[in-house]
Amino acid sequence: MTDHTCTGDCTPTLQRTRASDPLPGLDKLVDFETGKMSRRLYWDHAIYEQELEKIFARSWLFLAHDSQLPNPGDYLTTYMAEDNVIVVRQKDGSVKAFLNTCPHRGNKLTFADGGNTRNFICNYHGWSFGIDGALRGMAGQELFIASGMDKSRHGMHEVAQVASYKGLIFGNMDPNAPSLDEYLGDFRYYLDVMLDMDGQGTEFIGGSVKSVINCNWKVPTENFIGDIYHALWTHDSAAHAMLGGPVSEVYKNPDSYHVNFNGHGWEFNTDIVGNAATLGDKEIRKYLYSIQPQVAKRLGEVRSRMIGAISSASVFPNMSFLPGQNTFRVWQPRGPHKIELHTWTIVNKSAPQEIKDRWRKGTMMTFSPSGVFEMDDGENFEFSTRTNAGFVTRQQDMYMGLGLGSQLTDTDLPGNVFRNQVNEANHRAFYRRWMDLMQARDWSEVPRRDVPKVKDGDLVYPMAKESV
Repeated sequence: MTDHTCTGDCTPTLQRTRASDPLPGLDKLVDFETGKMSRRLYWDHAIYEQELEKIFARSWLFLAHDSQLPNPGDYLTTYMAEDNVIVVRQKDGSVKAFLNTCPHRGNKLTFADGGNTRNFICNYHGWSFGIDGALRGMAGQELFIASGMDKSRHGMHEVAQVASYKGLIFGNMDPNAPSLDEYLGDFRYYLDVMLDMDGQGTEFIGGSVKSVINCNWKVPTENFIGDIYHALWTHDSAAHAMLGGPVSEVYKNPDSYHVNFNGHGWEFNTDIVGNAATLGDKEIRKYLYSIQPQVAKRLGEVRSRMIGAISSASVFPNMSFLPGQNTFRVWQPRGPHKIELHTWTIVNKSAPQEIKDRWRKGTMMTFSPSGVFEMDDGENFEFSTRTNAGFVTRQQDMYMGLGLGSQLTDTDLPGNVFRNQVNEANHRAFYRRWMDLMQARDWSEVPRRDVPKVKDGDLVYPMAKESV
């Protein structure tokens, strides 16, 4: 906590000290030239503890969608890795986030998933805090004041940075981290495919599904960042059931790519509705086809053909989504061998209510604990983690070299672009970012490998000419 003078109410903001030195031998865990990777990344407790410090405590992490906090005093509780936080809409319309712990004796402040409130009161000793985090009062207040306590210095611990991008609210524990815009960089160009199709924005519908999977948090993040390869085998029977044909036929589109920036990744082709087709709902496909010309006018032809295409994406470190199927999820770590998965359905705010309802039901049918695709994935995630318990097994490297040498240099698309969505380029980019953060003691030591195309504070992208 910083020692500072407050005028009026103020709350302590989190301060990040210089992180610990990198683990010995960390640089030997991934060979980016050959695509080899150590299994220790999925199992080692020491690596996990440093991930909490160096990845999650200084990366931008998804907190909430604007639609979940429409009014002042609306709040929800969520996690930033294993740190429980309260996210609350302020009276001026801004959003703040605080650790969900009383600064007196550390008790949990609220046990609710969300609601609307004027204050947060600790069950233990009755300390009361405003939605701005300031300490308002406590039982026996006069005794504390007589002891020299300055109430203004003992508010809730505030998350250092909170910012949003087109409805998605993120938090960062590190006050020295780069801005959210710089962190997302060129990846915003692709995020707009999901978040800004028609200029009317998006919303979460139907609440959240929470489930537990016994796997390392990086396994599912990798899966969504670019592993369409597994679908050719893992999801073949489910695709037969949903599509009435072999999944391999869907993935023969020659116009398909891996793109990444700052460790974020998106694999896609340009078939418009391939992902949506797997919901088995013709009305959703009709809806996407109907808005495609409008999206092309706003975002260009290439992005208009990505709106429901066979694709998947992850924002570093642990947020993922599937355009078309519209499942949106965060893989919250619970140790090196377990995650708590939080899942929502995201839809265009302007979509007809019937389409929203169909999307909600479709995502539940495909990507929920009982969904036809998620059951396949969950088993693979768990055994990709659990098999590394063996000492000898952990000495054997894994391979992620698919697509080495496939980068495209003659494209106008932003970010790092690679030929063919059946690739592992995004996996390698994810671990390059992971390694950079794990080796750095603060943000000044993190290499700036990817520089966005920015002019006068705005992204400059080709709209009409999007040659690939």
